[in-house]
Order: sequence, then C-alpha cells, then structure tokens
Amino acid sequence: MPIYEFRCQRCHNIFELLALKKDDSVEVKCPKCGSFEIERVMSKISFTADRSERTKITNRECPSGTCSTLEVPGPEK
Repeated sequence: MPIYEFRCQRCHNIFELLALKKDDSVEVKCPKCGSFEIERVMSKISFTADRSERTKITNRECPSGTCSTLEVPGPEK
C-alpha cells in the first residue's frame, strides 16, 4: 500500500495519505484547514545501508544532458 504526499494549496500544509486501494476517486481533504484544494507532490526517498558497503554515484553524458546512476548496496542477484 503506497503512501502519497500532498500539499494544500490554501494553507501549504504537507501531509501523507495511505492508499488502501487502487481507487483514485477518493477526495483528499487537508487535515489542517479542511480545504479540498490539494496537489500531489513528489515524495522524497530514504534508505539505509550497512556502513561496510558504499553507495556509488556514476555520472555520464546522455542525449538530454547529464544522467546519474545510483547504485545502492543490497543482496546480490
């Protein structure tokens, strides 16, 4: 079940909502001011890794400019 982040356009409150089903027809209301003027925002990601392993960032040229690849330590394939 994904957690979505929303921002109220009236009071600028940012809040999360747990999606219990795939139905997008649910009206989202700001828990602070009650406004229905809501926009979905891009959520930040977070992860932790064992200190003995390092996260590796690789930059390379691509048609749209510079592209980056993030390699996160984890179980081997």
